[in-house]
Amino acid sequence: MARTRVGRTVEGLGDYLREQRVASHLSLRQLAEMAGVSNPYLSQIERGLRRPSAEVLQQIAKALRISGEQLYIRAGIVDPREGSAGSVELAILGDTSLTERQKQSLLDVYASFLALNRASEQAATSDD
Repeated sequence: MARTRVGRTVEGLGDYLREQRVASHLSLRQLAEMAGVSNPYLSQIERGLRRPSAEVLQQIAKALRISGEQLYIRAGIVDPREGSAGSVELAILGDTSLTERQKQSLLDVYASFLALNRASEQAATSDD
């Protein structure tokens, strides 16, 4: 089920990016050049075939002059319902001293801690 949600998230991101690109009157080639990615790669993102890194999303957001946070939410990197958790994720993503791999590792560890805490809370609640 999580895989289906991720697939839908990536497709939704692609549709959103295409809408933003068209609204900005940019061709696929123009946006790819502005964002510093290849034309085929951007096309695959728009068609939901590729899931871009946070860094690529930030480059695309800058080129489209839209919020990087909005793209992170659409890509499923940040969950807007998690309140302050989203700010931790955004801080990790915004840290320019970390590599993309380091950022992803930190996000994975953070998500696992949140899931562990939720499970513990649910277990404590069901014991009462």
